[in-house]
Amino acid sequence: RGSVQPSLRVRAIEDALVEGLEADHVEVVDNSAGHTNHVGAEGGGGHFAVVVVSPAFRGLSRIAAQKLVYETLAELMTENIHALSMRTFTPEQWTSDGRS
Repeated sequence: RGSVQPSLRVRAIEDALVEGLEADHVEVVDNSAGHTNHVGAEGGGGHFAVVVVSPAFRGLSRIAAQKLVYETLAELMTENIHALSMRTFTPEQWTSDGRS
């Protein structure tokens, strides 16, 4: 994919998570504006926070679910994502928390 324009990065992340994890729900927040002078962001990568609800997380520990997200976004991590915070849920966890 290469480097994506900042305005398209959120969409690229959403698409990768929906396609790669068959996610039921994805929220992506671009926090890049708050890190404009951060040395690590100079290469053009942004700072993002994601919430992902996917059946792919069933039976996985929180760490394993996060690793799966990183693997799914590996191509975007090289140029488009500098920092990523995430919250992962199975559909059951999402429903039981009253969020859906």
